[in-house]
Amino acid sequence: MPLPILYSFRRCPYAMRARLGLLLGQCQVEVREITLKAKPTEMLAISPKGTVPVLQLPTGEVIAESLEIMRWALTNTHSQAAQQLLGETASAQNLIAELIAQNDVEFKPWQDKYKYADRYPEYTQADYFAKASTFLERLEAQLQQHPYLIGPTLSLADFAIVPFIRQFTAVDSKRDLTVAFPRLMNWLTTLTSSEIFLQAMEKYVIWQAGNPPTYLLGTSISE
Repeated sequence: MPLPILYSFRRCPYAMRARLGLLLGQCQVEVREITLKAKPTEMLAISPKGTVPVLQLPTGEVIAESLEIMRWALTNTHSQAAQQLLGETASAQNLIAELIAQNDVEFKPWQDKYKYADRYPEYTQADYFAKASTFLERLEAQLQQHPYLIGPTLSLADFAIVPFIRQFTAVDSKRDLTVAFPRLMNWLTTLTSSEIFLQAMEKYVIWQAGNPPTYLLGTSISE
């Protein structure tokens, strides 16, 4: 039976999110690494908006949102540990959804302006940093209560948000965030040095039609 096909771009935080979800769900998929300067016609044919990630299922169904790919992977796995990442109580599920929504709707736009401040002269880069830091402050407060964002164990929120915090901290390598956000920086180091994150960041050659397929291999959850 054919495998799902994931169109991905290694450095995109949304694509990182999708790869993490598929690995957590131990989903065997074919990975097609693309370049944004020359998007393959095969991807554009199934998702004309042209953004990654895009997951094409063997049924023909297409999932073109990173969070939906994560939820699909975790819902369809036989691994109870993976399913638990979705939250075992209504309050946990609500908090997971709230944190991810704040990341995507509020934090990410400020992060983009902080990263590309010269394109947005309305404010200074320092102003954009301050506005984005509101979310970092909330995450730091969450981590004062427990090791991970919603509790003592990892959740979907941790894996869905970590690619964006990683990207944010890389904007200015000279800016030390460990004083203001010590728990958040420790959390970031823990997650980005984990086996599953390193596997999600594996490098693939750019896909071209006719190339031998490459695969994203599932791994077990060690946390």
